[in-house]
Amino acid sequence: MVIDNSAENRYEVHVGGALAGFLEYRMVGDVIALVHTEVDEAYAGQGLGAQLAKFALDDAIARSIKVSPLCPFVAKYIDKHPEYRVTVR
Repeated sequence: MVIDNSAENRYEVHVGGALAGFLEYRMVGDVIALVHTEVDEAYAGQGLGAQLAKFALDDAIARSIKVSPLCPFVAKYIDKHPEYRVTVR
């Protein structure tokens, strides 16, 4: 399950109630800068980073805000999923 933990400025993915990874962000005006993605090694290879990226990008679309993909992982995700290029500032 992925949630927006706005108090910590990050999206979080939880597996079995445990925090498995996160994607840090910063709001700069009407742009969300996606800064850093990290998944715990115990959960590597399960596609959790992709779930975080997709959730963040879908959230940006729903909120009608642009994305600045500073995180290399998110930038690669956008390259592989061109439908999200419309969100990039």
